[in-house]
Amino acid sequence: MSNKTIFLDRDGVVNKEVNYLHKISDCEFIPGIFDTCNYFQDIGFQIIVITNQSGITRGYFNEKDYQILTKWIIQQFKLNNINLLDVFHCPHGPDSSCNCRKPKPGMLLEAQNKYSIDMTNSWLIGDKETDILAANNAGITNTILLRSSHKINEGTSNAKNILYSISDCINIIK
Repeated sequence: MSNKTIFLDRDGVVNKEVNYLHKISDCEFIPGIFDTCNYFQDIGFQIIVITNQSGITRGYFNEKDYQILTKWIIQQFKLNNINLLDVFHCPHGPDSSCNCRKPKPGMLLEAQNKYSIDMTNSWLIGDKETDILAANNAGITNTILLRSSHKINEGTSNAKNILYSISDCINIIK
């Protein structure tokens, strides 16, 4: 059985963008993230977070710091009655030849293989064009680009939808 999934970028979609976030004390969730994810679960989607974390390779923090923060984020979702199916991360830098760093599709394809995900009925919500390109490269055409602190060229974006907030997604994903 194939599963439909909402893939969420972490920084800028789940939590507010902080340069190289790695401390629980610096993590602030995006308003509406929990209500929106509860809605996604209620309509039959599972939820997976995918995130580039080049701060590990750059030496700003280590894998253990990342895992501590990730476990805490998962717990905050659980406290809000949301089951994050998984969190995938790429620790590599922008110059890496890995297949996992977005816009490459590696994390999404790994999730697809691990959880039998139906990519044609799944969605990706991101805040950078690289998120959208990763989705497209993995066969996901249902995409939402959130306007955040990143500059978006709406005329050239590959996103199917461009919205102001995570809460607006409930008007698109039914």
